[in-house]
Amino acid sequence: MNHLPLIIKREYLAKVKNKSFIVMTVLSPFIMIALISFVAYLSQLNNDKVRVITVLDESGFAKGVFENTDNITYTVLENMSLNDAKTVTKEMGSVGLLHIGRVENVNDISNHIKFYSEESPSIGLISDLESKLENKLTNTKLLENGVDVAMINASKIRVDIAQESFAGEKSSKIDSVVKLIFGGAAGYLLFMFIIIYGNMIMRSVIEEKTSRIIEVIISSVKPVQLMLGKIIGTSLAGITQFVIWIVIGGVLLALVSVIFGVNLPTPNQQLMQQAMANPESNMHLQEAFMAFYNLPLLNLVIAFIFFFIGGYLLYSSFYAAIGAAVDNETDTQQFMLPIIMPLILAVYIGIFTVIEDPHGTVSTVFSFIPLTSPVVMLMRIPFGVPLWQQLLSLLILVGTFMFTVWFAAKIYRVGILMYGKKPSYKEIIKWIKY
Repeated sequence: MNHLPLIIKREYLAKVKNKSFIVMTVLSPFIMIALISFVAYLSQLNNDKVRVITVLDESGFAKGVFENTDNITYTVLENMSLNDAKTVTKEMGSVGLLHIGRVENVNDISNHIKFYSEESPSIGLISDLESKLENKLTNTKLLENGVDVAMINASKIRVDIAQESFAGEKSSKIDSVVKLIFGGAAGYLLFMFIIIYGNMIMRSVIEEKTSRIIEVIISSVKPVQLMLGKIIGTSLAGITQFVIWIVIGGVLLALVSVIFGVNLPTPNQQLMQQAMANPESNMHLQEAFMAFYNLPLLNLVIAFIFFFIGGYLLYSSFYAAIGAAVDNETDTQQFMLPIIMPLILAVYIGIFTVIEDPHGTVSTVFSFIPLTSPVVMLMRIPFGVPLWQQLLSLLILVGTFMFTVWFAAKIYRVGILMYGKKPSYKEIIKWIKY
């Protein structure tokens, strides 16, 4: 393996010196930050916009329901017909007209409420109006039936079940959300890294194969060395690109916020503002911080590094083998589905199963299967996974990678020198047997 360091260095330098690589490394953060800033700017404009809603209440049951807010102003129309109210609404440029028809009984009012507008209103706006009316009309109905609404409201008891393990570790509902966010982010990051840089490895192999450079290289280097060198070299280039993106992206976010005044507040600022405005939010904020501190951060970081490397190397060997077996990217499509499907399955298992039952049979089994374990195990670890399970899963992953490199190298050895023929699964199996 004395040639392996040279191959890794060659692959790494070839990638980082490539003009398209340099351009995308520099431009990608600018493009992403520009998109994020543009969306934030549009959201800020939308939040700052004051919408006017006219209200024509002919029943009198909705009196005092609609109070102005920072974003919505209610204009109550009185002693006016519906047609006149529509005309006034159009002249004012209001979002729409809420019409409550004349009824004698509150029981009949639900069938006499309509919202008139030029364009379809947002779901949130209609839901907010419905909520306001439901609360008011329900209280009105209770009062008609002789029920003391104030007494009912005073009698409501809020139940917040405290959670604690048998070992005495306290937790809360927010813990599960925080754990899901961290686990999901780790799993999704691995998923995207495999897709992006796995394809880069495959394209690199195809380019060298079609240019016939590989015929010169293979005369002095073993196929397994060349394949591992490509995988590791491209991986290091990908990590370099990723680090540059983080650094440039962080600097650009700060500059955009300061120079252009686009509101990109940090999570801490938002949480602190909510906590100061609402005591209940303060309690949720404290629970969120406790949930963060309760995370096995050291375990998460170490496991992420090892499972990230193991999972990436495993799938990269598949990509390298596919690149060696075909002559162009079009022919790769028939071989991509068996690789992509386990990754997609792992993400779905993590999202729909791990959050509901992280220690259940399905979650546990798929966290040991090497094709899904890098994603599923990373999503399980925040919920507390025994160390022996993590080590066993990692050992199975490493063992599978070594086996995969062995048979991928066989495909690579034969396929790298074959041209002009589209291989089938049957032929690839024969190559493995050589």
